[in-house]
Amino acid sequence: KKARPEPGSLKVMPLKYETCNPKDLGVLIANMLMELIRINDQIPLRDGRLTRFHSRAPPGISVSDYLQRLIQHATLSPPIMLSMVYYIDKLCTEYPAFTVNSLTVHRFLIAAATVAAKGLSDSFWTNPTYARIGGIPVTELATLELELLQRVDYKIVPKPEVLEEYYASLVERAEGYILEESGGSGSD
Repeated sequence: KKARPEPGSLKVMPLKYETCNPKDLGVLIANMLMELIRINDQIPLRDGRLTRFHSRAPPGISVSDYLQRLIQHATLSPPIMLSMVYYIDKLCTEYPAFTVNSLTVHRFLIAAATVAAKGLSDSFWTNPTYARIGGIPVTELATLELELLQRVDYKIVPKPEVLEEYYASLVERAEGYILEESGGSGSD
């Protein structure tokens, strides 16, 4: 259990993930991803363990900045963002060669954002737009998108209660964040 900061320094998150600020949720997700990267970057790469998500070197943009770029320019909503987190668990379960590390996280994020937006949203951008936002060629995005879909067996729409669990867990694990109490206004 993490130590709680002083009450005045807490960021109160709404109970319902649908109403949270995407940028705040992006901070929580980026923090979780950085925890995974710190752990997984220590695991040595073995021959034959490379995936389509591996890049030759980590991109020059931080995970946090990249995720905020996706949120802003691809207009990612909280359900789409939480689905991306869900895909991490699905992919790691179904595809043991995949881990979130500094070589995979950026390519995973743009593929997951593309898949989640198409699967959960009535309106979404074109692949050339997602590729431009993500900084990769369109053909590469299409390959990553197909790889992700196949690896999660095309099961890309999580149940709302699963997204609620992911949201609550992200808030709980983040220092300085707390869920509002039942009956709160949700305006913070």
